[in-house]
Amino acid sequence: MITENDAARVFDTVLSIPGMNEPVRMDLKISRKNVLLLSHLIQDGLKIREGSSVLLGSINEKGREELEGISQECLQKAGLIELHEKLAGISASIKG
Repeated sequence: MITENDAARVFDTVLSIPGMNEPVRMDLKISRKNVLLLSHLIQDGLKIREGSSVLLGSINEKGREELEGISQECLQKAGLIELHEKLAGISASIKG
């Protein structure tokens, strides 16, 4: 059985492979609905509690900032920043 420490080392090794930090240009066409959902998933994933995901737990601050930037860029390109903020406010008020 693989331990959490072993899994963390495997993920760290994979993420350290030469070329993994090189930018990749992607032409992505998705619906606005999926932009909202993707942005929500990225932001929710970045809030994952420590220990609940070995891979996400291994992301450093720079990686978190890059993912957040991708989320914001997608929202901006889709013209959904204001809508996303309003929906986040509604969601936050429901959670308490």
